[in-house]
Amino acid sequence: MNKPKTLCFTTIPGIPEIQAGDNLANIILKAIRDSGMRLEDGDVLVLAQKIVSKAEGRLINLNTVTPSKEAIELAEFLDKRPELVELILRESNEIVRKRPGTVIVEHKKGFICANAGIDHSNVKGPWGDDMDWVLLLPEDSDASAAKIRSDIFVQTSKNVGVLIIDSHGRAWRNGVLGSTIGLSGMPALLDMRGEEDMYHYKLRVTTIGVADELAAGASLMMGQASEGTPVILARGFPYKMREGHSSELLRPKERDLFR
Repeated sequence: MNKPKTLCFTTIPGIPEIQAGDNLANIILKAIRDSGMRLEDGDVLVLAQKIVSKAEGRLINLNTVTPSKEAIELAEFLDKRPELVELILRESNEIVRKRPGTVIVEHKKGFICANAGIDHSNVKGPWGDDMDWVLLLPEDSDASAAKIRSDIFVQTSKNVGVLIIDSHGRAWRNGVLGSTIGLSGMPALLDMRGEEDMYHYKLRVTTIGVADELAAGASLMMGQASEGTPVILARGFPYKMREGHSSELLRPKERDLFR
């Protein structure tokens, strides 16, 4: 008989407003200690992309951006600020779809998202109108996750996974949900091909986006507005830990039937 399994998501309280240059590992570990929690081997720390971007200084004032001719023309069609569109183009490999008010791109790290992941919400700059400030995604979210994980191991000797997530929409369903943009110390994808189901049928095509499944659950606890809980401790991840890479989750363009 199979034993019961438990996957627990716990918000880590006390994470302050993050500033450029902050050491996220130090901040997270202090918040864990102050709340009376503790880390265990196999835990996964799930971080909202915004705090990683803020710590890495990815905050940009639109008034400092000079839009290109292409950005100006596209901005008129999209009904967006030309400076914002210029940043979207810089952060993208290509435009996948567009209509007034919306542009879907392939980000330069390979994933498909709206506005290249550039965000206004919960963003405040050191000067000027808040609406002049935007936040870009981290340059390399896998490297960011690996650095945080390494810093945590140095201080605690605990082997944990680190997941960096962002809110993405989906082509065929309404509503955004948490999706993985970077990870370290855990698998992104679980390949079940060759395994037998309960009727001894060998699976032929099944792969599971386990990192995205975890990201969606953690995002539910983070919230999307003013909750102020950008770090979640996930305990009970039911699969074997290994080093993974977010690129595992990306379908190659030549195998994408919808592009």
